[in-house]
Amino acid sequence: MRVERTVEIAAAPQEVYDVVMNPARLGDWVTIHHHLEGSPPERLRRGSKLTQCLKLAGRRFKVRWNVVENDPCTHVVWEGQGPVASHARVEYGFAENGGGTRFSYMNEYELPGGPFGRMAGKAVARVTQKELDGSLERLKRLVE
Repeated sequence: MRVERTVEIAAAPQEVYDVVMNPARLGDWVTIHHHLEGSPPERLRRGSKLTQCLKLAGRRFKVRWNVVENDPCTHVVWEGQGPVASHARVEYGFAENGGGTRFSYMNEYELPGGPFGRMAGKAVARVTQKELDGSLERLKRLVE
C-alpha cells in the first residue's frame, strides 16, 4: 500500500527539515506517534536507528526505523520493520517554493498475509490517509 501527500509550508526547507529530523519532535506533529524507546540521537542522519511506538486505529505497535538516505533539506528515506514481518518505507521531499517549502511525504508499507494482508492493507490505508493529513496539518502549523 502507498500513501502520498504534499503540503505547502510557509517556512524555509531548513526549518522543516530541522523539525522532521529531530526525533524529540515526532510527538509534536505525527498524530499516530505514541513514544520512542531508548534514547535516539538528537538529530537523525544516514544510519540513525530508532524504535517508534505508534498507535493506529486503537492498536499500539512498534516500528524499528533506519534512516537509509539523508540529503539534508532535499530528500530523506526511512525504512522500517514492524510487527509480524511488516515493512515500511517513508520518504520526505523538500522543495523550495517562493520562500517556503513544498514538503512531500510518501509512506509505502507491506503487510504480511498474502491476499488477506492486502485486504487488511486497504482498510489500514484509509485510516493512514486521514492520519497523514492530520500530521501534515500539524507540521504546517508547528513550523509556520
